[in-house]
Amino acid sequence: MVIDKRQMKEAIILKLPQEVEIIEVCPRDGFQNIKTPIPAETKIEIIDKLVGCGFKWIEATSFVHPKAIPQMADAAQVLQTVKEKHAGKVSFIALAPNLFGAQRAIEAGADAITFVISASEKHNLENTKQTIEQSVAALTEVCKIKGDCKVRLAVATAFDCPFAGKVEPGQVISLIEAGLAAGADDIVLADTIGTATPLQMEALLKPLTQKYSQLSFILHIHDTQGMGLANVVTALSLGVTRFETAAFGLGGCPFAPGAAGNIATEDLVNMLHKMDIATGLNYEKILQVAHCIQEKLRIPPMGHLARIAACQG
Repeated sequence: MVIDKRQMKEAIILKLPQEVEIIEVCPRDGFQNIKTPIPAETKIEIIDKLVGCGFKWIEATSFVHPKAIPQMADAAQVLQTVKEKHAGKVSFIALAPNLFGAQRAIEAGADAITFVISASEKHNLENTKQTIEQSVAALTEVCKIKGDCKVRLAVATAFDCPFAGKVEPGQVISLIEAGLAAGADDIVLADTIGTATPLQMEALLKPLTQKYSQLSFILHIHDTQGMGLANVVTALSLGVTRFETAAFGLGGCPFAPGAAGNIATEDLVNMLHKMDIATGLNYEKILQVAHCIQEKLRIPPMGHLARIAACQG
């Protein structure tokens, strides 16, 4: 049987959502791996420009110990400043690895906290110096003090671990159960080292979306091996409509050897818009932010569209 291109396009579109939410994480995940100190004023300027792109949620910073990630030493200053400037326009997220960090984030005005626990015991020890059980206990305490602040459990190494290899879906489900029992409001699934394949995406997301039909999972994908956008399409076909990306394709976990940047926001928006999937974002303005990041930080572009723009410029 021969299927023409029009029929094929209709068959694909019927399986995909009409709208997707993108959460911008460059100011936190993107900047944390850059060793050269970025002035707080530059971080704030870039966040200002990202607000103008139409994002509803931006992960602005991380309340970690300055010795662990020196780049985030100005977390309170950055968060408080952008909150004052953009009150009512956008909600800001801050990552916190422990109860003390969460308290600081709440005091600084975070609208949501990302609390990271790895599905891999080995990676969790490397990343937080705690066992998974200890991290879940800390998450429970964070949820007790959250007030109006949302708490998002980010399940790191949900697909592969740089130390232990493949992570089984059962490990992820067990952590999600513990996180929901602790009081988490949202679940973020992270391909921390960017090695997951579309088949791995399906193997995890299919049972999760069936088991937790009431949840709207958020997917955080790194693009180490160039499979990021393919993994997004797989997730879209399984009903996932919320994604975290980083402008300019920056990012990477300091405690995950070999992890490269996130999917570039401009690359994902370009793909979705060409597939007639709405994002509520201004693509041209996102490209302008990518150009601003390149100029301010003096680093080569990571994403496909930013590289093309740099060559044409």
